[in-house]
Amino acid sequence: MSGLDTDAVAAWLAVHLPGFAGPLTAQKFSGGQSNPTYRLITPTRSYVLRRKPPGVLLKSAHAVEREFRLQRALQDTSVPVARMHILCEDESIIGTPFYIMDEVKGRSFDAPAMPGLTPPERHAILDEMNRVLAAIHDVDLVQTGLTDYGPSGNYYRRQVDRWCAQYTATATDDLPEMTALMAWLDAHIPEDDGQRTLVHGDYRLDNLLFAPHGTACVAVLDWELSTLGHPYADLAAVIMQWSMPATAEGRGLAGVDRAALGLWSDAEFIARYCERRGIAPIEGFHFYLAFSYFRMAAILQGVKRRALDGNASDPARGLRLGEYVPEFARAGLSATKDKI
Repeated sequence: MSGLDTDAVAAWLAVHLPGFAGPLTAQKFSGGQSNPTYRLITPTRSYVLRRKPPGVLLKSAHAVEREFRLQRALQDTSVPVARMHILCEDESIIGTPFYIMDEVKGRSFDAPAMPGLTPPERHAILDEMNRVLAAIHDVDLVQTGLTDYGPSGNYYRRQVDRWCAQYTATATDDLPEMTALMAWLDAHIPEDDGQRTLVHGDYRLDNLLFAPHGTACVAVLDWELSTLGHPYADLAAVIMQWSMPATAEGRGLAGVDRAALGLWSDAEFIARYCERRGIAPIEGFHFYLAFSYFRMAAILQGVKRRALDGNASDPARGLRLGEYVPEFARAGLSATKDKI
């Protein structure tokens, strides 16, 4: 069972989506903890449906309407995204808003060590990951009509306040490390340097799709946390992810011989990013890294809370991921002491 009312979806699409023809079946994609996502299969083609999860949600969370608007705006840019078809904001159809997009065929890599690939292939994949990240941050906000996609002002001030509030609203345990990390971040917000770009908000290898038989990125997925803000948050999130354990849940590169596998070092990835964007080397990177650990801890705490409340897309996995909250908090505190 997909958990999706396919009859209701098919009836709505028959009226609103040109070229749609049933019958319709659905398969839920596994593993996601945010907005439930389904493959819609018809006799002639397949689509993807992404919806808000059911239940009571935090304000501004799971905004599929924003995801749809953004990806439609990026259609003709150098940022690869799936083609958007239609947005349904009528909650009476399946209980929540949803949107329909093309299904993009491609390869995804849950493990950044990318087992099964050759060193040159791994190097090329990470180069493409670096290119796409720079492309996201160089999107012309005026040309794409995205100048109002996020508020103005100091991005980190806004984000620290937001995630502190969301963490507090979903907290289930007393974690002194998280309390200390939030206090440090609050006291060390960088001055606004004028950079205001599109920010993905959850940029990592497993949120990218690559060509079935090549190394080109064919789609960037999971834009739920996107906004206008400071680009180093995305860059630091990549470095943070790589510091995680090289396990199925950690999805990191801790202890991996990167050079032997053709993988980039943190410094190489950062330097190539700066070169692509034509910017100077980054000072005070430890703040951005500590912030990334903090935000991930807050996100996973929300996942844990939804699992406990019965609203998670995958409750069992949500509880497992929630066990990492203390580890991210401790790693964030450690990063505050590293003057990168």
